[in-house]
Amino acid sequence: MKHEYATYPPLGVLKPVADDVWLMDGPVISFYGLPFPTRMTIVRLEGGDIWVHSPTSDDESWMDAVEELGPVRHLVAPNWIHYAWVPAWQARFPDATSWFAPGVVARAESRGMTLGDFEELAGADPWAPEIKTRIVEGHPTHREAVFFHEPTRTLILTDLIENFEREKLPWWARPLAQAAGILDPDGKAPLDMRLSFRRGEREATRESIRELIGWKPERVILAHGRWYQTDGEAELRRAFRWLGPL
Repeated sequence: MKHEYATYPPLGVLKPVADDVWLMDGPVISFYGLPFPTRMTIVRLEGGDIWVHSPTSDDESWMDAVEELGPVRHLVAPNWIHYAWVPAWQARFPDATSWFAPGVVARAESRGMTLGDFEELAGADPWAPEIKTRIVEGHPTHREAVFFHEPTRTLILTDLIENFEREKLPWWARPLAQAAGILDPDGKAPLDMRLSFRRGEREATRESIRELIGWKPERVILAHGRWYQTDGEAELRRAFRWLGPL
């Protein structure tokens, strides 16, 4: 079952978010049996180079659409789960630099996948200060790179918040999403991730999230589910209240 209704059509089409920021909704994938809609984010940097966050398809027409915006120079795998389509984009755009979050290479190798040349994501990447980059620390496995496009006050997350809309899920998946804490309008990090934190790890994550809140984002783009077009700072405080006072 493909769960076409769980997606955000039209798929593979550039959707403007703000000046020089677009998203492209992708196909549904199955993760632990749940239908996950996917989404990648594209930013045109001041010099015209194109920055692609979490590619979600190897469809050539999708790549063509992104390339029409400008030369594709940066491919980003933001956490240990979001990397599967990067090799196809590396092959199509050999002049682009691939940027991987901690854990990506080990995860890919454990699945028998060989990734091309890459740079590890850090806080001083070549798109700074236009895009701020932070690795959200604390979780023993899930170290996610998050990004803030300063000119448009757009925060780009991947799995730290998931926000599935009830009507886009099959009936049997709705109670599971509710129990996991990832059902709109109160989406947050999945329950298994939240439960895996120890006390010291939560404190490190809390400090990272405080920094994101301090950036005062206007909008927050998510990889899975309804994203937040307004009130970004308030949505962060709501979604991460499980960490304690922010």
